[in-house]
Amino acid sequence: MRIFLILFFSLFLFFSCSKKNQVVELPPSTKNEAIKVYREALQSLKDGQYFIARKKFDQSESLLPQTGWAAKSALMSSYCLYSMNHYDEAILNLKRFIKVYPADSNVDYAHYLVAIIYYEKILDEEKDIEPLLLSKKTIEEFLKKFPNTDYAMDLKFKLDLILNQMAAKELSIARYYMKNQKWIPAINRLRTVVDEYDKTIFVEEALFRLVEIYYRIGLDGEAKAAAALLGYNYNSSEWYERSYKVLNSDYKPIKIQKDEKEDSLVRRTLKKILLIDD
Repeated sequence: MRIFLILFFSLFLFFSCSKKNQVVELPPSTKNEAIKVYREALQSLKDGQYFIARKKFDQSESLLPQTGWAAKSALMSSYCLYSMNHYDEAILNLKRFIKVYPADSNVDYAHYLVAIIYYEKILDEEKDIEPLLLSKKTIEEFLKKFPNTDYAMDLKFKLDLILNQMAAKELSIARYYMKNQKWIPAINRLRTVVDEYDKTIFVEEALFRLVEIYYRIGLDGEAKAAAALLGYNYNSSEWYERSYKVLNSDYKPIKIQKDEKEDSLVRRTLKKILLIDD
């Protein structure tokens, strides 16, 4: 998938450098040398030699100061670091790009790539929650700055996945507390899922677990309220049936059938950003 994105990115970058961005007129010899280095960097990138490509893009940027070429070289250097999974260094380079070239036409892509890196650093639900929180924050900031871009559509989808993963972590901790009969901490975790992650796939189980706990500790009213909420919103759910089996083993809820509703963006963008006008 990364190979496809590199080609896509390279075509875009090669043709997207406009003359208005070229503030400095370079001597022909310097410009020709810079073009040569840049083309070598592109070839190394296409060959998967990211370390060599990164060094040549850095060299190209130094030869083309204050031009659109320099900005694209800096951005591609960051992409090479990302491709080598040097995430921390890539983020530093991208933040430098955003600071040095804030008016560049590809600044939204730089922000997007930062968000993607944080997203890819996320571990599974049993691990530390900090990467999830940081990725969530970065994506939400991007959506505020660039709400109407193709990147926003992709990141909205990824944000939904992050919220599901955060809900899964809360539910996992709640199960641990239930196993150890720590009912109050378990209830607090389950309420977090219900209140903060109500659009995730885990809210149904969270409501069911609340029914279980409330019933077990003798809070029948709270158990029935949680079951009613589960039934009102998810009356065809397996968790809905199980909740009423907890409250009444002879109860058989009626199922209501609902009608059915009718290469990564990072890589595709490469073709647009890499190639430039001579």
